[in-house]
Amino acid sequence: MSSLSLAVRDSSTMLRRNLLHARRYPSMTLNLLLTPVVLLLLFVYIFGDVMSAGISGGGADRSAYIAYLVPGILMLTIGGTTIGSAVSVSMDMTEGIIARFRTMSIHRGSVLIGHVVGSVLQCVMSVVLVGAVAVAIGFRATDATFVEWILAVGLLALVSLALTWIAVGMGLSSPNAEAASNNAMPLMVLPLLSSAFVPVDAMPGWFQPIAEYQPFTPAIETVRGLLLGTEIGNNGWLAVAWCVALAVLGYVWSRSLFNSIGKR
Repeated sequence: MSSLSLAVRDSSTMLRRNLLHARRYPSMTLNLLLTPVVLLLLFVYIFGDVMSAGISGGGADRSAYIAYLVPGILMLTIGGTTIGSAVSVSMDMTEGIIARFRTMSIHRGSVLIGHVVGSVLQCVMSVVLVGAVAVAIGFRATDATFVEWILAVGLLALVSLALTWIAVGMGLSSPNAEAASNNAMPLMVLPLLSSAFVPVDAMPGWFQPIAEYQPFTPAIETVRGLLLGTEIGNNGWLAVAWCVALAVLGYVWSRSLFNSIGKR
């Protein structure tokens, strides 16, 4: 069997293993999924009128705020779901299964690939579920073309891939699952500090650089522009650049940590 065939076979096996774990132990995924759903409902039904009036400078329009809010909530969903990846990788490390895999005749990188692909699939499913809730409460993107929908979904998948590699590195570098969860928490906090809930221009001047110069804001603005027809500007290229940089950084970091296991 060629090296490529071996890698595909073993990676598929590890992917099935991770998906089975997620199906048998869904509590973490559900808990992480619950946060964006609760925030969506909270900001729409409790703060929606006030927020929409403040953003538009006119009358309250909850439907307009739903449209503004959903792209940010989708990014928050991805950030939250990848925390589960960090915890899952850390559990594999602390429970000794990684050391056992290393004694078996399997492709070296298949363990990490299985975690990454499984996490991306879970992110996509979580986004679909949260998106379904958003549609149920009134979100519409009727002006988006088929190509724009494809581009938006592609960007969400790219963000999932980039954040998952970072989360895998955090899981490998953490001494236990609790530390992995805490270390990965910025992946869920950063969307809260972006343009997810209010425009950057509406924030205090000292806080605007924090919201503007981070990976989530350009990604949110790009998805918002694709689905709602708002201005994208340079955000599209910035979002892709951030994703590629984070994916490469996470991959190199994770591979370095994984390869060093046998040298400890």
